[in-house]
Amino acid sequence: MRRPRSSRFAACIAALCLATSAVAQERTVSVTIRPAVERPSTVFEGWGTALAWFAHVTGGWPEADRARLADLFYGTDGLGWTIARYNIGGGNAADTPAYLRPGAAIPGFWRQPSGATGRDWWRADDAAMWDWSQDANQRWWLDAIRVRVREPIFEAFSNSPPWFMTVSGRVSGAEKGTDDNLRPGYERPFADYMARVVDELQHRHGITFRTLSPVNEPNTDYWFAKNTQEGAHWSPARQAMMIDATDAALKARGLATVIAAPDETNSHLFLQDWAAYPVATRARVGQLNVHSYGTVNQTGVRDVARASGIKLWMSENDTPLDKDPQDFEGMPSALAFAEHVVLDLKRLEPAAWVFWQATENTALSGPGSNWGLVKADLRVPAAGPHDIHVTRKYWAMAQFSRYIRPGYRLVPVDDLDTAGALSPDGRTLVLVHVNGGINPRALTLPRGWHTQMVLTDRSHTASCVIGTTVPARAIATLLLTRSTQKTPCATGR
Repeated sequence: MRRPRSSRFAACIAALCLATSAVAQERTVSVTIRPAVERPSTVFEGWGTALAWFAHVTGGWPEADRARLADLFYGTDGLGWTIARYNIGGGNAADTPAYLRPGAAIPGFWRQPSGATGRDWWRADDAAMWDWSQDANQRWWLDAIRVRVREPIFEAFSNSPPWFMTVSGRVSGAEKGTDDNLRPGYERPFADYMARVVDELQHRHGITFRTLSPVNEPNTDYWFAKNTQEGAHWSPARQAMMIDATDAALKARGLATVIAAPDETNSHLFLQDWAAYPVATRARVGQLNVHSYGTVNQTGVRDVARASGIKLWMSENDTPLDKDPQDFEGMPSALAFAEHVVLDLKRLEPAAWVFWQATENTALSGPGSNWGLVKADLRVPAAGPHDIHVTRKYWAMAQFSRYIRPGYRLVPVDDLDTAGALSPDGRTLVLVHVNGGINPRALTLPRGWHTQMVLTDRSHTASCVIGTTVPARAIATLLLTRSTQKTPCATGR
């Protein structure tokens, strides 16, 4: 029977109330967290970012803007990062039309002599062929980090050789993405180029590059001449030759810098590369670097590090939620990112976790993307003005980097959504828990600890809250201390 309109309206209101009530009253579930503090593993060195594109742009901004960014990432009231990866640019020929994405055209330090033609004019021992005024913007960040961080760790890395050492004549790759782009026989000249840059910048900026990574995401089909960033394919055999040559070049200059390799895009390809290296090449690698854009076989990389006795870094990642529309305040990408970090810490057990580009370009229009922790329009002229947007992903990163500090040791935790770390004195246990679901989670924690909770969700930005129940769609850092006396919520540093 058809109801009167007023009855239908009342029924609709009742149904809406019930639906609203159901959403608001999702049941709380209980989760027991069991950290194995008796089995600490990797000594953690810290968090950081690759400089590269965003530093090449923002290092030329007005002092107030670039200093604000440096404080956000490396300041004691920011993320407290301690690691930076400096990108040694290859650099295209001066007459190459601009085609690389904003910030990606990192200058090289070579100078082509007047009248020189072709690609065979380079002489590393000729002072006239070096230009140390280049890359001033990215280098500003080296100084900014040095004055903000007590014991910074610097790594140099290369995406491509200079254009005149390449087969295609372009730093974006060979014509085909599966072809090596370094000219045959140019391993030592390229190694000399990188070693000289490391040596020179150490002296000019008063820093130490602990490691140098000569290849980046090498055994992939990403790098072809028409793409919009620097990159080069390297077969495992050519990788080994480049590692050997770079090690020799560093030692010839008397540098303490050691090789980091292979900086592969994922663990699956890392294992292919490593398996193909000769024993002598493996012995020249002082640090293992892997990116985590794929998570298959991560424990295999962990095992390589353990068996080889070589330190392992997760040296590049950024994981926004796929197709998530650009939203500075949105939680979906923040949650996806935080969950990825938790799993990296649990499966790789790395000594460091390094972000890709801390500042990313805002979308032109439409959905855009949620790459980066801070968003700004990198196409705006250096003089500005510059709108700087701190996103929820930034605060997700803070949940980790403010509290899992250098010197802490990673500890196994039985819960898949929780990563843990123990302070050097054993009196502080940090647990980072990601709740990406719609049900609140009441956490049962080990006894004998005093607990504080820091929360990031739609309403909180790394804020201290009461209790140990993690709301839906939230990231919580649990700070457990041996003290029985309540203290103000810790800032993490």
